[in-house]
Amino acid sequence: MKTIGVLTSGGDAPGMNAAIRAVVRSAIYHECKVYGILRGYEGLVNAKLKEMNLSSVADIIHRGGTILQTARCEDFKTEAGRKKALNVLEVFNIDGVIVIGGDGSMTGAVKLNEMGIPAIGIPGTIDNDLAYTDYTIGFDTAINTVVEAISKIRDTSSSHGRVNIVEVMGRHCGDIALYCGLAGGAESIVIPEIPHNIDEICRKIIRGKNRGKLHSLILLAEGAGNAMELAKIIEEKTSMETRATILGHIQRGGSPTATDRILASKLGARAVELLLGGKSNRAVGIKCNAIVDVDMKEALTIEKTLDMDTYNLASILSI
Repeated sequence: MKTIGVLTSGGDAPGMNAAIRAVVRSAIYHECKVYGILRGYEGLVNAKLKEMNLSSVADIIHRGGTILQTARCEDFKTEAGRKKALNVLEVFNIDGVIVIGGDGSMTGAVKLNEMGIPAIGIPGTIDNDLAYTDYTIGFDTAINTVVEAISKIRDTSSSHGRVNIVEVMGRHCGDIALYCGLAGGAESIVIPEIPHNIDEICRKIIRGKNRGKLHSLILLAEGAGNAMELAKIIEEKTSMETRATILGHIQRGGSPTATDRILASKLGARAVELLLGGKSNRAVGIKCNAIVDVDMKEALTIEKTLDMDTYNLASILSI
């Protein structure tokens, strides 16, 4: 293994730059050449590459986003597109590729392996929806961003005596809503994994008001409903002024937390070690505070389950 390629794909996540830095510097330490592949698989198909050196990744560990940029690529999903990508890898003498991204990005990495190119996957997504790892890069930063926003919303919500619904990202995974609902003291957490009862939510709001609560907060995962529609229903059923806040892409931005920087650094270094050790088709992650690697195909088939202990605790504390 003399030359390694690294790319970021899909949605960006805070901590991706820390992972890129770890890949580049670990590879150079082991006397490997490194190419950064720009804009994910699109750059791989269209030969958008640049050789990386130590200075390429200087002063980036604290930056959000990804210096390699990212994109979604329909071409790579086709046989013709993958053939172009393979030709590019051959032209640049790239022996293996490290892919940083979510489930779609890792699916592409599996295809690279099937094409004969050793590939390692690093979980970079704020959604925390990859079940083989306890946490993904970017999740910790995203929940801290949301909790900070909740604190500010709480100030205005209590001043006006309102109900506030905060809609967060996560696609079909409710982890951001769950963790932020617990940390932010939400009265109700609405997530895709658990059917919600709108009347129970309204009863909880009314009970709180009757005992003197100045406001109520509801965390809604984007895959579980529409914040505007939910706000309208709650206002009709409770006669309380209800506002909806959709945080959107603000959750993807910002300087990564120390937790995400450390996780990304460890996973980036391990990915390089695996390639140099002759391993391929592995997904790196963290389990019980230990860095692990598992078969990438198997990693993508593991069903993500809700942390019911945390969900039940949030329900108990919000009575």
